[in-house]
Amino acid sequence: MRIVQLTEETKKDILSNLLKRSPDNYGEYEAIVKEIVEDVHINKDEALFKYTLKFDNAQINKENVLVTQEEIDEAYKEVDDKLLQIIRKAIVNIKEYHEKQKCYSWFDSEKDGKILGQKVTPIENVGVYVPGGKAVYPSSVLMNVIPAKVAGVKNIYMTTPCDSTGKVYPMTLVAANEAGVDKIFKAGGAQAIAALAYGTESIPKVDKIVGPGNIFVALAKRCVFGHVSIDSVAGPSEILVLADETANARFVAADLLSQAEHDEMASAILVTTSKELAQQVSEEAEAFIEKLSRKEILRKSIDNYGYILVAKNMDEAIETANDIASEHLEIVTANPFDTMTKITNAGAIFLGSYSSEPLGDYFAGPNHVLPTNGTAKFFSPLSVDDFIKKSSIIYYSKEALEAVHEDIEAFAKSEKLTAHANSIHVRFE
Repeated sequence: MRIVQLTEETKKDILSNLLKRSPDNYGEYEAIVKEIVEDVHINKDEALFKYTLKFDNAQINKENVLVTQEEIDEAYKEVDDKLLQIIRKAIVNIKEYHEKQKCYSWFDSEKDGKILGQKVTPIENVGVYVPGGKAVYPSSVLMNVIPAKVAGVKNIYMTTPCDSTGKVYPMTLVAANEAGVDKIFKAGGAQAIAALAYGTESIPKVDKIVGPGNIFVALAKRCVFGHVSIDSVAGPSEILVLADETANARFVAADLLSQAEHDEMASAILVTTSKELAQQVSEEAEAFIEKLSRKEILRKSIDNYGYILVAKNMDEAIETANDIASEHLEIVTANPFDTMTKITNAGAIFLGSYSSEPLGDYFAGPNHVLPTNGTAKFFSPLSVDDFIKKSSIIYYSKEALEAVHEDIEAFAKSEKLTAHANSIHVRFE
C-alpha cells in the first residue's frame, strides 16, 4: 500500500479522488437507466420481463415472478443448519438494537386550551432490493428488513435477481423468510426499482425503496426519488482506520482489506501517527493480498483507492478522519473511547482491536447500511426512523386562538397573504 505524508495538499487530492467514485459521476449510464425506468413505468410487466430476459437470461413471467413457498422450503434444504442458526442469532441482535430506536406519538395539553403533539405512523408499503449478481448479501436482507418490521411496516416486498433457470440464491430466500418479508419477486437491476416505484401487474407499488445495488440500481433509485422515498444513493464501500503506535499492524491490514474486497472501487485508508506502523501495515497488506481469494479485486481497490496517511499528531489524524467522513471508522488507539469523543463524521464507529468491521456487517446489531462518499457529514445509518412518518398535531380552543389571533393576522399581513389573515379574522368578527 502506498504511504503518504499527510499535508493539506495530499488530503485535498485524496478527497478529490475518493469523490470520483460517487454515482453522481456516472452520467454516461443515466440515459440508459432513465429509458429502462420509463419503459417499465409505461409497459409494466411486459418491460420488466423483457429486461429480465435481456440482463439475467431468465424466462420470467406472471406465473413464476413471485417466489413460492415451495421454493422457499427448497432453499432451506440447501442452507447448512449451522448457518441457519447463525442467521437467527444475528436477527436477535439486530432486532434488539433497533427496538431501542422506536419512536412514539406524544401530546402536550396546556391549561389555556392548547394541545400540541406528534403522531408517528409506520410507512405502509416498503420495497427492499437485494443484489443477486456478482454480489450476494443475505446479511443486507436482515439489515434492511428488520428495522422495517420493528417500525411496524405493514407490507414488505423484496426484489432480487434470479439465475438463468429462475432460481434465487437459497441463502437470500432463507434470510428473507426468517426476517419476515411478505413477498419476494424475481426481478433485478433498474427494472426492479422501477417496478417497485410505479407498480406493475405483478409487483405492487411501494412508498419507499431501500437496499444496496450496482450503479444501475443506484441511478434508478435516484431517478424515482420524489415519486417514492429511498434510503440513499449509496457509493462503493469504504473503511478508515485511525491508529497510533499501539495498534496491531496485522489486525489493521486485515481490516482494511475486509472492505477493499467488496469491489474495485472500494476505499481503504489508514491514518496513523506512527511511521513504523505505516510500514508494517503496508507489508502485512501485501502479504495478505497474495493469499486471499479475491486477489484481483483487492489489488485494484488498494492501488486506486488505498492509502496509508502519516499524520504529525493525533489531532491532525482526527481532523482528517472527520474530513473524509468514512462509512466505517475503526479507532485503534491507546484510549479509543477518548478519541471517539472527537469524531463528528462517521457512519459506524468501531472501538478497539477486537471490534473489527465485519462484526458490524453481520452480527453485532447496529445497521450496516451506512452513508458513503462523505455523506456521513449529514446522513445517518439506516434505522427505524427510515420506516416511519411523523405528523404534527395542533388543537386550539376558541379561547386559546382568541388570545393570539391579532398576532397571527399581523404576521400574515406582513407577508401580504390577506386570505391567511382573513381565515383567522372571520372567527372573531
